[in-house]
Amino acid sequence: MSLGELYEATAAGTTDLYYVDVEMYDTSGYGLVYILDAERPALVDTGTGLHHETVLDAMSEVGIEPEELEVIAPTHVHLDHAGGAGLLAEACPNADVYIYEAGARFLADPTRIWEGTKGVMEDRIKYYVEPEPIPDDRLVPLADGDTIDLGDHALDVHHAPGHAFHQAVFYDPANDGVFTADAAGINSPQLDGVRHTTPPPGFDLDGCLEDVEMIEELDPSALYYAHFGDRETGDLLTEYAEVLESWVERVRKKRTELGDDDAVAEYFAERAETAGAWRPAHAREEERMNVSGVLHYLDQSQ
Repeated sequence: MSLGELYEATAAGTTDLYYVDVEMYDTSGYGLVYILDAERPALVDTGTGLHHETVLDAMSEVGIEPEELEVIAPTHVHLDHAGGAGLLAEACPNADVYIYEAGARFLADPTRIWEGTKGVMEDRIKYYVEPEPIPDDRLVPLADGDTIDLGDHALDVHHAPGHAFHQAVFYDPANDGVFTADAAGINSPQLDGVRHTTPPPGFDLDGCLEDVEMIEELDPSALYYAHFGDRETGDLLTEYAEVLESWVERVRKKRTELGDDDAVAEYFAERAETAGAWRPAHAREEERMNVSGVLHYLDQSQ
């Protein structure tokens, strides 16, 4: 994968679905935006906004002009998923932005989420742009159990708060596939197995395990990962539950051993298993952030 490359999602017989690589953190495939070529065309997730023109070019390649887009649906308001929503809404005048209700205020006034992202990302903030506010009349708050009707497709809304309280996953019955947001981990093809994603301050282990169970109950044939693309479901959800529990326990034990949170973060950052497949600096900082989320969870669960 590389910046601007367009791919067709085909896992488990998927149709009408494409994704474009916005090459987040200079890591090919890490940031994807999905294009659903439905009767009411839709985007799922938007990237950080840094390459929002790339998304518009990919839409055109699929055959969707900006004025034809009707739905922009970020899975949650973390800016690697929703940062480009305002810019894409400006470019696509007939598209409304659909977001789980708990996240709507952060898109109407993105000041708080922008400041928080700068604090967490530090040097990696260069891969973001300050998000544009979305007018209230262009925002459609979603509740658990709602459906975004796309004509020949639909996006059924399922609240998935374990990763972040404002996260939802979308199930497309026509494709029997779930847009997983960060609820099913990160499935990088260069690595063996599913990777954890546990950023602060919202990560909650029990909540994440409940989200995995909820997706398992939907029993989808395909999973549409925001990071690295579509996969047949297989045993990936069971595997991710095991990965999460193991990861939290590893961080817990290392905290007991070292007794210093900075040292714990440094320990795992320097040993990030993703460094051989992703840009090394990105891999280290991602792991440092994941450790921070687990430590915050451990503090909150005492």
